[in-house]
Amino acid sequence: MADADSASPAVAPLVGVVMGSDSDWPVMSAASAALDEFGVPHEVDVVSAHRMPEAMLAYGADAEQRGIRVIIAGAGGAAHLPGMLASVTALPVIGVPVALKRLDGMDSLLSIVQMPAGVPVATVAIDNARNAGLLAVRILGVADESLRVDMRRFQAELEAVARSKGQRIRTVRGG
Repeated sequence: MADADSASPAVAPLVGVVMGSDSDWPVMSAASAALDEFGVPHEVDVVSAHRMPEAMLAYGADAEQRGIRVIIAGAGGAAHLPGMLASVTALPVIGVPVALKRLDGMDSLLSIVQMPAGVPVATVAIDNARNAGLLAVRILGVADESLRVDMRRFQAELEAVARSKGQRIRTVRGG
């Protein structure tokens, strides 16, 4: 995989990682880290659907012309951010439900996954921003062979780790 330092700030971002509040950053930072692992240039920002609706709508509407190709949006509670962004852009939007103090993120998950027909939002598991970053890499990989090669290498590493764990269990069990 590409070195994390290869995602230079001078390179135009391909992915926008946005969240409803800075309190979502401990979760959403995993998406940024995954993108860094693959050398994918990205931006991060707070774009609240409820506290700054005009700026949020402008972010979604202008993302494509700024060179963004995928938006990852994390939100908790009512979690309107991913769906509202999807309503104003033709780009793929990946929603990350963020768990809050109540309902363990189920409210966020249901809000993001239950989108009306015609306004799709890909949704990952609660607090699983890493998978959102990896999905963004796969989406970009459709048009980028080097990202596909890196993703295949990543998958092979996952397989090797899983096989190693299986071998250890079989050894401990004696079979």
